[in-house]
Amino acid sequence: MGLHHFAADTDPAEVSEHLRRFGYAIVDDVADMELLDRLEAEALPHIDASAAGRDTYDGRFTRRTGALVARCPSVRPLVMHPLVVGAVRHFLSHVTEVQLHLTQIISVEPGETAQKLHRDEMAFDFFPFGPDYHVQCNTMWALTDFTCDNGATWILPGTSGMDDAAAGAVAGAQAEMGRGSVLFYEGKVLHGAGANTSGGVRRGVNITYAVGWVRQEENQYLACPPEIARTLDDDLLRMMGYTQGAFALGYVGDQTDPLAALRGGTAKARTIGAVAENNTDARRFVADIDDLEGAG
Repeated sequence: MGLHHFAADTDPAEVSEHLRRFGYAIVDDVADMELLDRLEAEALPHIDASAAGRDTYDGRFTRRTGALVARCPSVRPLVMHPLVVGAVRHFLSHVTEVQLHLTQIISVEPGETAQKLHRDEMAFDFFPFGPDYHVQCNTMWALTDFTCDNGATWILPGTSGMDDAAAGAVAGAQAEMGRGSVLFYEGKVLHGAGANTSGGVRRGVNITYAVGWVRQEENQYLACPPEIARTLDDDLLRMMGYTQGAFALGYVGDQTDPLAALRGGTAKARTIGAVAENNTDARRFVADIDDLEGAG
């Protein structure tokens, strides 16, 4: 049985709910073709200079090309696409902040074998997050068509809450989709790139988001040098991590706001109360502080 697809005008919350239930969602025909043409042209010199993987997991015929925010201006609208940001924030609404986790073009070349099925949240040192706690939300934009022959991503729906033995018995399906479509998948679902038995390259833009309190897989502050970062708009910079990842994480020096520090200012980092509106536990913490002050 194939995977479910949504139209490009689907409400982000609906995409998020399907993602929460099944571990994935596919939305068709989202990206503009001219934008993808520009992105591919910007990326090709960097792709050509990227080494193939070192083992069968990374893919001996697969190239992974990162630092896209700095290298490829055309990726920035994809990072901040309203459908994606809306679905990601809805899916990760249990935290105060959401941040960009990585940007990477994955080029699966002819002759590549199927990747070992895995769960992406293993990157956090295999920390045993609870079955209901999601730490990341991933997207894969189709820069080329994704087909069964060229290595479209395998998804095992509904495996997020299962142990590996039970999940391995679930029938998977490949996320076939046209160029410009986007696959959402979360960090617990079993998945992996398919084998490329075609004569062409399967190329996808992997843009991943995570809760604001974890370390990012791709170091955004070095991947995008400050001289480039200062030219970017504030919303993108905040998504990259130039904000507090929670009410007491990520300030600079004497509690300077990271975005202000980048811009050369000295504005104080946001207070607990200013951040608390997005997080139930933080609101409770602020209320407790208010109670203590009132009692004193």
